[in-house]
Amino acid sequence: MNNTKPYYAVIFTSTRTEDDHGYSEMAQKMEDLAKKQSGYIDFESAQGEVNISISYWESLEAIMNWKANADHLLAQQKGIKEWYTWYKVRICLVEREYDFKK
Repeated sequence: MNNTKPYYAVIFTSTRTEDDHGYSEMAQKMEDLAKKQSGYIDFESAQGEVNISISYWESLEAIMNWKANADHLLAQQKGIKEWYTWYKVRICLVEREYDFKK
């Protein structure tokens, strides 16, 4: 990912229940669906004691449209009922980025 203009990051931090109950399949489905949304840029995630998923978007409008997507809404509801013991969402403006790669 190498955007030259400011863009947005949606940081989803969570702790999970012990049982999968189809979580892995749904997570992959949501990632695939997000990639098809207007304004989508990229996605990164890391799993551990606390899970972090970050999706990158061109605008706040693109983020609102993704949040309102019917399939995404169903996944959110299922997450609250079955998969998460806690979560937090942060929406941030990314004004600059740089990286290092060996």
